[in-house]
Amino acid sequence: QVQLVESGGGLVQPGGSLRLSCAASGSIFSINTMGWYRQAPGKERELVAVISSGGNTNYADSVKGRFTISRDNAKNTVFLYMNSLKPEDTAVYYCHARVGLLSRAYWGQGTQVTVSS
Repeated sequence: QVQLVESGGGLVQPGGSLRLSCAASGSIFSINTMGWYRQAPGKERELVAVISSGGNTNYADSVKGRFTISRDNAKNTVFLYMNSLKPEDTAVYYCHARVGLLSRAYWGQGTQVTVSS
């Protein structure tokens, strides 16, 4: 089993910044992609950003230029740096990882990000 534990969510004013972290632990042989999804009330879960083990990244159009994803492979940790936050960024943010030869998917428990004045 693999556990993903997120941290760093909270309340921030529009234009502010937050950093999310997600640490993977457990029976990890190799982690392929790691990423972040979010789900706002009444909406479907959507991809925010993803990063491969080699460092290739992909972002949702809505966050390009404002969010940056990075990872520390030695610590099995992924980060999401969120700048210029907008009220529409308010959501529960979920960490996601694909692990092992079968790229099995794992999810974190989610962390709330609220952007409001």
